[in-house]
Amino acid sequence: MAQPLQLCGNQRNTPTKTCVVDGDTLWLQGEKIRLKSFDTPETQGSQCGGKAEVALGNRAAARLLDLLNNNRWTIERFGKDRYRRTLATIRINGADVGDILISERLARRWPNGDEWWCR
Repeated sequence: MAQPLQLCGNQRNTPTKTCVVDGDTLWLQGEKIRLKSFDTPETQGSQCGGKAEVALGNRAAARLLDLLNNNRWTIERFGKDRYRRTLATIRINGADVGDILISERLARRWPNGDEWWCR
């Protein structure tokens, strides 16, 4: 990316929107991307873990932002999910960013990984 990514915050949906939503979702030039095969805690309106889940979700989003801004990466798209988001994998030096976040305990495998932040 020519310009560093930022966290989305309250950005409006525009055709050029480019930002990180959370640890597994981002916008690239107006295209909503859901990274596949892993899941991160929610950053807004936690599903099960309350404030601890939101805090961990914010750490996952910050780490994804750091990885994307400080490394060369590639993206491979796989069609759309039921919410019409593009499913994709982002790789850094051949490693799936999801695997990196999982190894750092900021994410879980999806759909069969343990949602350990809910305990």
